[in-house]
Amino acid sequence: MASKYFPYAVKVISKKIESSDTFTIVLDWKIKHDPGQFIQISIPGVGEAPISIASYSNKHVQLTIRKIGNVTNNLFKLEKGDKVFVRGPYGKGYPLEEVKGKDVIFIGGGCGVAPLKGGIEYLEKNRKSFGDVYLFVGYRSPDDILFSDKHEQWKEKFNFFESVDKLPEESCYNGDVGFITNLVEKQKITANNKVVFLCGPTIMMEKTIEILNQKGFKNNQIYISAERLMYCAFGLCCHCMIHGDLTCMDGPVFRYDKIKNIQ
Repeated sequence: MASKYFPYAVKVISKKIESSDTFTIVLDWKIKHDPGQFIQISIPGVGEAPISIASYSNKHVQLTIRKIGNVTNNLFKLEKGDKVFVRGPYGKGYPLEEVKGKDVIFIGGGCGVAPLKGGIEYLEKNRKSFGDVYLFVGYRSPDDILFSDKHEQWKEKFNFFESVDKLPEESCYNGDVGFITNLVEKQKITANNKVVFLCGPTIMMEKTIEILNQKGFKNNQIYISAERLMYCAFGLCCHCMIHGDLTCMDGPVFRYDKIKNIQ
């Protein structure tokens, strides 16, 4: 069995363009992992980057990647059948085993929906172990929506809410328009027996937490995905340290009361 500390080659099974700057690749990589964990993916001679796992399967690993730098732009050039180097999984994901029996709320903004997708798939496979499930997803525009092929499926199984920040002219989008924070604010959800998993831009998460607090949610009911660049991914370089905690090992998913004010 390959060590998770050393990169090794796996094959790209498929590739899908999600939006103008985001794509999804599926890797022929059978690993045991928790929703919310991440892996390190690399191209020799180019570099390595941490990417959250966007699936929950023992048959493959799905990664949804935004083109924001040299590594991710080169990953975009991969096609079905190409090989890429990977290592992992790393970190602590969403504690879904610990919150069985509770209602679950997922709130994702933009690319922050990708890490949550693994948790959503976990709940799909273990639906009877949880109460009500709410999915809130928000994007900049209709052209930025991710996983649109999954939305009808999610609407059938969960309480699904979607919005876009702005609506271009001549768009056929007929959903909610406005920030995801507005979408969360107007829904009548109580804090009783609920847990929240939140991922997205820092300002969006901060505003959403304020709204949740106003609705009665305590910070120990809220989990967020911290954004730090994990270079080594197993606690040696300390580049991702936040007030004594290592994001690559103690996170990237943190309960909010333990990480408040150190983002």
